[in-house]
Amino acid sequence: MIEGNIPLESVPECLKRLQLLVESQSPDGRAFPVPPVIAAEAALRPLEETMARLRREAAQIRAAVGAYDSVYSEVRSREEQPLTVIRGTRAISHALEAAVSGCAGELITAQPGGGRPAELLREALGRSLPLLARGVRQRTLYQHSVRTHRPTLAYIRRITAEGAEVRTLAEMFDRLIICDQAVAFIPTCEETADTAMEIRHPALIRYLTVMFERHWARAVPVDPSAGTQREAPVLDDLQRVILRAMVEGETDERIARRIGLSRRTVVAHIRKVSEHFNSSSRAQLGFLLASSGLLDGDGDDERSGPGAVGETVSGEG
Repeated sequence: MIEGNIPLESVPECLKRLQLLVESQSPDGRAFPVPPVIAAEAALRPLEETMARLRREAAQIRAAVGAYDSVYSEVRSREEQPLTVIRGTRAISHALEAAVSGCAGELITAQPGGGRPAELLREALGRSLPLLARGVRQRTLYQHSVRTHRPTLAYIRRITAEGAEVRTLAEMFDRLIICDQAVAFIPTCEETADTAMEIRHPALIRYLTVMFERHWARAVPVDPSAGTQREAPVLDDLQRVILRAMVEGETDERIARRIGLSRRTVVAHIRKVSEHFNSSSRAQLGFLLASSGLLDGDGDDERSGPGAVGETVSGEG
């Protein structure tokens, strides 16, 4: 080695990359050191130029997108919003009337919670009869508990006479109204009925419709001319839901809200089955039911459910 330089073939690759050594112009093929500050400048300048160019391009893209965003926001502000929260029972009623009155093809509704108040039934009848007269198909899902509620049965008798279809289930999802697959209404809160959401998003409406159709296929048609006596399959279905909920530890009040019956009727159902099993407590009844296999079926077999263990329980709906 000669002081101040090194043979070119001996230079480490890392020093070449960092440009800390420079090849001599003389024919002896040696390399001389470069001050680190100068080497850093030479190595970093291309990177900094590239970074500066990318920053300019990013700023240009940001400016272009910003200009488009203002146009996009202005157009969207004039479009119909896919989700709208409606507050107040009067406002909700007006929105429903507007949607239903414009319905041209089909109206589907789900009304859980048992028998409907007379005032709501009058409003619903005022909307349904003109709709049916125009040939609009109307399908409604209730819970089994409406089968002993005379005002609701009277309403069902009126609309089915005009062509509406009504079915019931022991339990189902929350309230739902869909008009022409174009607009849907759902509650926003379980506790209060003074706030609703209007939905106009096609994907959400399609999802809600599929949910309705699956429940509709499992539901039992209502024959208003049969009176208020529940059919055996309906009773079995109710008992099965009540007893399953009891085994899961739900309170009588919660079960009553879940299936749209009074607490007294729920207690009567449980008492009848308890007498059949000769159980001395709810805990013992729950154990006996769980071990009996009566709650394992899906309800398709008329003798598979707990309705097979006792007589029909009549009670307040």
